[in-house]
Amino acid sequence: MVLYGGRHALILLLITLSLTARAQNNKTGFLGLVNVLIPGDTIHRWGGYAELQKRSNVFVKQFFYYELHGGLSYNTSNKTALLLGTGRYITDDYRDLSLPPITSEFRLWEQVTINETWRRFNLESRFRVEQRWVNSAYRNRFGYRLSVLIPVTHRQMAPNTLYINVNDEMSFNNKVPHFERNRFLATAGYQFNKSTRVQTGWSHQYIHTSTNTAAKGSMALAVIYRITRGAHKPHPHI
Repeated sequence: MVLYGGRHALILLLITLSLTARAQNNKTGFLGLVNVLIPGDTIHRWGGYAELQKRSNVFVKQFFYYELHGGLSYNTSNKTALLLGTGRYITDDYRDLSLPPITSEFRLWEQVTINETWRRFNLESRFRVEQRWVNSAYRNRFGYRLSVLIPVTHRQMAPNTLYINVNDEMSFNNKVPHFERNRFLATAGYQFNKSTRVQTGWSHQYIHTSTNTAAKGSMALAVIYRITRGAHKPHPHI
């Protein structure tokens, strides 16, 4: 728990700032996510995932953003994994979706995730370094995300388990202003079997640039499907 304790105050401060920032508009958006995962472990060390996200300006209307990304992972231990990822990200003008995209981005990134458990709490720290080509202009970004998953109806994640998942991600870059974004997500979910989870809740994103500060709240719905392989040693995944 010492690994995470020193970061909690900063994360709580950034969440507070994001929730009190000037809103992008006063409408509740929608975030939809589908994730297909092949988790690695100490027997099958190689894994990977693919994910599709779509976001709307108002609830299930004016879909102005989508991203498609995936990656190849390698588990160095039962608690630590490395990943190399890539993705495509498109942002349209929600006021006129017939116009060309406002932003077109291609991205590469490298990340390390560290999983820990304490009683019912499954904790994951994710450290990420991104190389971004935004409208052909190159940028760097550095991110840290802390995720907490808490089973409710069982002591550990298992089929037919109700759970809570909360995470917060901070993003920085090497240019002023260095702090760029904070993304908060709180959901309740249900694991139906070894492969399928569905969760829903609230997403809030705060963006800070040299010319603007904005925030957007959205209802979130995520479907996660895990492809299981033969004999393996289970360990916590978020």
